[in-house]
Amino acid sequence: MVFSSTLFLFYFLPAIVVASFLSKKHKNLLLLMGSLVFYAWGETRYIIVLFYCILVSYACALLIERKHRSRNFYISVGIFLNLLALVIFKYIYFFSSNLQALLNSMTGGQFTFAEQVADIHLPLGISFFTFQAISYLIDVYRAQTVAATNPLNVALYISMFPQLVAGPIVRYHTIAEELRERSVDRGMLAEGIRVFIFGLSQKALIANIVALPVDNIYALPLSEITTPLAWTAALGYTLQIFFDFAGYSNMAIGLGLMFGFHFPINFNAPYISQSVTEFWRRWHISLSSWFKDYLYIPLGGNRRSTVRTYVNLWTVFVLCGVWHGASWNFLFWGVYHGFFLVVERMGLAKLIRKLPRMVRHAYLLLAVVIGWVFFRAETMTYALGFLKAMFLGGQGSSLDRPLAMYVLNDFYLAFAAGVLFSMPLKDFFRERLAGKTCGPLAPLADTVCLGCQLGLFVLCILFISSGAHNPFIYFRF
Repeated sequence: MVFSSTLFLFYFLPAIVVASFLSKKHKNLLLLMGSLVFYAWGETRYIIVLFYCILVSYACALLIERKHRSRNFYISVGIFLNLLALVIFKYIYFFSSNLQALLNSMTGGQFTFAEQVADIHLPLGISFFTFQAISYLIDVYRAQTVAATNPLNVALYISMFPQLVAGPIVRYHTIAEELRERSVDRGMLAEGIRVFIFGLSQKALIANIVALPVDNIYALPLSEITTPLAWTAALGYTLQIFFDFAGYSNMAIGLGLMFGFHFPINFNAPYISQSVTEFWRRWHISLSSWFKDYLYIPLGGNRRSTVRTYVNLWTVFVLCGVWHGASWNFLFWGVYHGFFLVVERMGLAKLIRKLPRMVRHAYLLLAVVIGWVFFRAETMTYALGFLKAMFLGGQGSSLDRPLAMYVLNDFYLAFAAGVLFSMPLKDFFRERLAGKTCGPLAPLADTVCLGCQLGLFVLCILFISSGAHNPFIYFRF
């Protein structure tokens, strides 16, 4: 069940919101049951993995807090058991297939053990809910939060449907009080609806529209890729992945507000950045801060030697790449971004700051667009061939594969909207309109805003109801 579906928008969401408002004493239980139904709708068989992570995290957190002499043991057990689930379901086939290929090349044998695990399914959202579980255990270990004695609170924290399958990654201590007691007034509900509609619009009116030609172009063999097609797909995917993921995150934040929770912001106009370092302060903020707090700083951060700092940075981004997917493409994508962070720290950042703003911005966008090619392509060979088509010319003929065959007017409109709304327009208008919408103009401003929200929602419903292309990129992570 995806947020941008009629099933969710007109049946599931209204039912659970109304039930939550009517319930006085059992809000957590009601939301937990709704979350489990939401997850089971798309992942019935593997919901047991979610239960497993909840049980492990609840038990180990209590043991960490109560068994002070053995707390190091229990934190290790808790992290290991959560990572074990992630490794088995996400990485076992990748490791097995590569080991099998290596052994066969060395011995000339015909090992086939990888086929035994080829059908292992990747449960929805496992990368997100295992990282939330691990952050909870570490925060209890560091005494940054108190272990929950009520298993219902831990279960709801890990399985809450707004951010269950694609984030943002929420820390337990940020919503601990709201898990125990919360209320939702009309203002909070209205703000939640507004943020949700904004995220839905990002997803349905920009990401989905640019996704179709992007997917169709990436489905072509390299022999048919032309330079215009390659650049169209690369730039289109740059917008698609941002508005797909940022849209989901905003919908999750809006849904959280509807139920009384304040989730952290996950994107802050990353494409206006002027360095890769700045980009990672603005992109997928909850994941970046997770790696910083639970990996980079424990490794020593920048408190040790310069070389050790570079190693720590690269280690974090290699693992960040692998977290996104079990393939050489994702690993290389992590290495690629880690390289930029290291060389910027070595001195490139100082040189970049001396350049004109437009040049700095162009540098960042070029680096990011190239990185997204590795992220989107199925294999390294395809990614390298795709980049060759972008910069050195493609093998395909523009007569056989004209751009108009794949790109219609709606793509150009969505692309233009994507470029426009990649900028922090909300902050711009807030600064310009501060103090100007009070007094007699306030009702008019509120009416205009409400009309815009309703208009966007109607447009979203029209696109969704038409059966338009509706993928969610981060569901596979």
